[in-house]
Amino acid sequence: MDAQQRRTGTDQRPLPSPPSEGPFSIFSVLAVFIAIAILTVVISPTSILHQVPEGHVGAYWRGGALLNTISEPGIHLKLPYITHYEPVQVTLQTDQVRDIPCGTKGGVMITFAKIEVVNRLRKDYVYETLLNYGVNYDNTWIYDKIHHEINQFCSSHSLQQVYIDIFDQIDERMKDALQADCTRYAPGIEIISVRVTKPKIPESVRRNFEQMEEERTKVLIATEKQRVAEKEAETKKIMAISEAEKNAKVSKILMEQKLMEKDSSRREQEIENQMYLARQKSLADADYYRVLKEAEANKMKLTPEFLELRFIEAIADNTKIFFGNKVPNMVLDQRLLGNFLKQVAINTSDDI
Repeated sequence: MDAQQRRTGTDQRPLPSPPSEGPFSIFSVLAVFIAIAILTVVISPTSILHQVPEGHVGAYWRGGALLNTISEPGIHLKLPYITHYEPVQVTLQTDQVRDIPCGTKGGVMITFAKIEVVNRLRKDYVYETLLNYGVNYDNTWIYDKIHHEINQFCSSHSLQQVYIDIFDQIDERMKDALQADCTRYAPGIEIISVRVTKPKIPESVRRNFEQMEEERTKVLIATEKQRVAEKEAETKKIMAISEAEKNAKVSKILMEQKLMEKDSSRREQEIENQMYLARQKSLADADYYRVLKEAEANKMKLTPEFLELRFIEAIADNTKIFFGNKVPNMVLDQRLLGNFLKQVAINTSDDI
């Protein structure tokens, strides 16, 4: 029955009453009050507690005298109304110096609308810097120093130099000038960079500069066109020279080829001539050798007996008959025949 009543929600027993609100409500109110009081104490400049934000250190003055105690980021204690606290930034910060008037070397007044100086105070030099120059140390070494350096720079240069010629050098010059004095007098200040905006110049002067820039642009365009034309002409010249050199090389190669052909023909003719001379010499030597041998053979044949035989054969072959008293004697006279044969032998020897 009880279980069923619980399931159906018809249980008529009274629900347990909530705990008493008296002590709990008082504790809650006290906790809220204490939290508000703590926050009020922390926020109030005359409070005991104070908070140093990240990227800063805490500097303290007691009775107007700077203490050499430097606190890190976090919550710290101090004596209210006696100790004064200031957070000092030790990370990179950018100081903007605006509306800096200056006069150029020619007497023209110009204004730099904004100059940004990125700087940092080194943590180990916080006490020394604050002791010498106070919390607003950047007024002395950045804001006032920028005004001084810009005026010094403008007074030693013309408007043309400041506005156009050496404007890109102002950043580095300002940085070097600031860092040199800070290193000498306030070594805790480190100048990271300086950014200088274009200065404002009088309207009439600005129009003159614009006209000058237009004329300079026209001159540059004309110069560029002339350079392009010269480049094109030079390119054409180079192409013509290259073409001529190519043709000359081709002609030289063809000439060398013809000369080589002629030389080959000459050598071939010389070889043929040498072969012909060698053949003719061989033939002449052979004829000479043949004639020499025939002469030697004839010499060996020219004996008295052989000549007598040839004489007799010649006489015998003669068909003519001579009549007279001396004919038989001539034919049969052996002494006359012998003399004739000797004379023939002598003549033959002389010829050889």
